[in-house]
Amino acid sequence: MPLDLQQQFGQIDIYVFDQLLRGNIAPGMRILDAGCGTGRNLVHLMREGCQSDALDANPDCVQHVRRLARSLAPGLPPENFHVAPIEAMPFPDQCADVVLCSSVLHFARDEAHFRAMLAELWRVLRPGGMLFTRLGSRIGMDFESLGNGLYRTGDGSAWFLVDEPMLMSLTAQLGAQLVDPLKTTVVQNHRCMTTWVLRKPVA
Repeated sequence: MPLDLQQQFGQIDIYVFDQLLRGNIAPGMRILDAGCGTGRNLVHLMREGCQSDALDANPDCVQHVRRLARSLAPGLPPENFHVAPIEAMPFPDQCADVVLCSSVLHFARDEAHFRAMLAELWRVLRPGGMLFTRLGSRIGMDFESLGNGLYRTGDGSAWFLVDEPMLMSLTAQLGAQLVDPLKTTVVQNHRCMTTWVLRKPVA
């Protein structure tokens, strides 16, 4: 019996789904989900035979992803899934065709922490590969500054928020190409979420 959309795709980020529809993420690719949570962006990818690696700082989340892999992709070894921070990932250089980091980078403690995480995401991405990030920003709303790049969001959380000049400067520093223009969703009186998708240069 064919799977319904919910079973096939789970709670996938709609912007990750967009990259799937456009062929930027495809079966056979090696995918690394950094800050994977319970694996919502891995359900379809595992079903489709992508070689999947993941990590999260929360051990319960990693255990959940390992159980998910046993069910959907039993050929994936448990060692593909690690408890670790993004700024110290236990993966080799240039190992992934696609690196996903969805709704994680705004939890940086300050700019130095943010840059350390970004450097690791870039390190594990192969030349020609794609880095997909979705993160809190100040594009479209004003927020109370708390210092050190942190801002108070609508629900009272303290997030590290980027803006367009910072993202464009970082893109240039990495020598990257934008896969898409920056796309920002403004959630009324609450937060702004920007999708920042980069292609790593081949040389």
